Amino acid sequence: MNSTRRKLAIATWGPPDEGNIYGKLTVDATELIKFMEHVRQKTGEKVTVTHMVGKAVAMGLAKAPGLNGRIAWGTYIPHPTVDITYLVALEDGADLAKVKIAELDKKPVSAVATELRARAEKLRKGQDSEFEKSKGMLKLLPSWLLRPIVKLTGWLTGALGLSVPALGLEAYPFGSCIITSVGMLGIDEAFAPHTPFARVPILVLVGSVKETPVVRDGAVVVRQQLTMTATVDHRFVDGFQLATVAKTIRATLENPWDLQP
Repeated sequence: MNSTRRKLAIATWGPPDEGNIYGKLTVDATELIKFMEHVRQKTGEKVTVTHMVGKAVAMGLAKAPGLNGRIAWGTYIPHPTVDITYLVALEDGADLAKVKIAELDKKPVSAVATELRARAEKLRKGQDSEFEKSKGMLKLLPSWLLRPIVKLTGWLTGALGLSVPALGLEAYPFGSCIITSVGMLGIDEAFAPHTPFARVPILVLVGSVKETPVVRDGAVVVRQQLTMTATVDHRFVDGFQLATVAKTIRATLENPWDLQP
């Protein structure tokens, strides 16, 4: 799958501190809010906008396999599954951890919410053994030594797919996308910088849902609007693929009723 465009992009840029694409997508959240309430009543699980965005992104990546992968030895290699990572705040925001949901595109949204909630609770209670091991390493090493070690372990796990159980590191630890919510912090929208050791093609920030005046059928009406932003590694993507993902995200969130609760 190394097209001429991809080979040129890989040769042109280093890791994503250079060639980034920034994008913003605003969708009508009216049906989304209704669907989330429907899922809560039907399953008893509190499904949030962040869960729904993760589902929509996963479905988009499934349709754009050129984004769902990794770069190793100057070559793009697709992942066999669509795995999405959510960031989880710990200690009242003083620390961050991550939860990777495997094959998210194939899971009902209530199952995604259940899995994320259960694993986030383990993290907050200090019961996640992998995270505790990795945190121990971070605390012990000085910053000047941590930088090359984090870079090396990121390459070993994220590019080569090696696991280092002794350090609490799994293969492809972040999947193909990292999602975090800034809307829950009261922020309408923001952009995130790439984290080089994560080695993911795309970062998505979920903003707040706001009542906004929009034009519908020539008239100004007030609708619930959700804004998401993305930071994308240009080595992975061109406009066509990104448009495919964006269209799928919009269609899924604005018309969610075909999804499995």
